[in-house]
Amino acid sequence: MQTARFAMTAIALVTASQAFAASHIVEIAWSRDGAFAHGANVEPGRFVELCGKLAPGDSIRWEFAASVPVDFNIHYHVGKEAEFPAKQAQVSSGQDTLRVAVREDYCWMWSNKSSGPARVDVRLQRQN
Repeated sequence: MQTARFAMTAIALVTASQAFAASHIVEIAWSRDGAFAHGANVEPGRFVELCGKLAPGDSIRWEFAASVPVDFNIHYHVGKEAEFPAKQAQVSSGQDTLRVAVREDYCWMWSNKSSGPARVDVRLQRQN
């Protein structure tokens, strides 16, 4: 009986942690005019990641503001390795244009290494 209760508790904890991790990964859903905006509260030691498939020739203007300095990057995966078209440590804002050369799922990611919560607001805009 106690073994079954332990197993059920362990399953519940794994499921809860998977749901918590998944809530930090947001699928980019472009509007009709090619825009995407998102705001997130990021707890200490956590991250938020916005991901979507992009194709060669795509050009994405991005900008963000954070309430405290955060680590920021844009990345995609090649096998087990990550490629970083942009990477900045401990910044409160940023803006630039990503010019896509490789068809991949690209992710904009912010990690909060501070001792308090961080608010991150981001806007992505497809360019012609």
